[in-house]
Amino acid sequence: AAASFRQGALNFNTWFLFVQYACCFGVELTMNNAAALYFVDQFDQTTESAAAIASIFGWMNLFARGTGGYLSDKANSSMGMRGRLWVQTILLAGEGALVLVFANSGTLSGAIVVMVFFSLLVQAAEGSSYGIVPYVDPPATGSIAGIVGAGGNSGAVGFGLGFRQLGYKRAFVVMGVTILASSFLSLFIFIKGHAGLIMGQDDPTPAKEPQTLTVPEPDAEKAEEPNEEEPPASEEQDAKKLRRLVDAPSDRRVDQQPGADAEKADKANEEEPAASEEQYA
Repeated sequence: AAASFRQGALNFNTWFLFVQYACCFGVELTMNNAAALYFVDQFDQTTESAAAIASIFGWMNLFARGTGGYLSDKANSSMGMRGRLWVQTILLAGEGALVLVFANSGTLSGAIVVMVFFSLLVQAAEGSSYGIVPYVDPPATGSIAGIVGAGGNSGAVGFGLGFRQLGYKRAFVVMGVTILASSFLSLFIFIKGHAGLIMGQDDPTPAKEPQTLTVPEPDAEKAEEPNEEEPPASEEQDAKKLRRLVDAPSDRRVDQQPGADAEKADKANEEEPAASEEQYA
């Protein structure tokens, strides 16, 4: 596990995606907290009305995140990794632009409409982010996914501090500019064997690499343990040989007992003189 985490953490692509995920999932968490208060302060809505309007942002998550992953897959089928990166870049850029528009909305209805499309792009960017993660370094995918996911919480903390220290409009402007800047990080994402955003090309015959981390070889003592179990097998062979001897024909058993044949011969020789004496008599 430590080797997997180290391998994922030392990959620069992991941290580019970390920042980009902070600018989508982190924005979602921030909006879940700030949207209702924003509608109360800026549009004089009651707490109940503001909460109902702000909940629209969360409802978009039912399908928007999956839509982002779907768009990433479709782009990959026609353009490879370059397609995934373009989808990621466009979604983040659109998200950042809509944050700036939302911050300058002068009417309640306009703010709601902008927030709906803003929410769609935010959560679609989350799905497209994880359309890229499994390709960064397949043997360390779990660690990379964990690091990128932590970026969302980190982004929420950072943007939350902005809303605490600044007014709503300035906080939204800072958020929008940060998101727009993060979209340009796609230029620096270069995954081995795949094309970049504007440079390189997908390798048609990528090198075959192990899809899991190398597992250390077993100790020599453990390797010798199976050899210690061989004696029972030899005892079983001896038992089989013994059964074959017992089941052999009787004449074969007699042949294998030369001592018994010698005794029979001696007895026959002792009986011959007696027979000859009777003949002479």
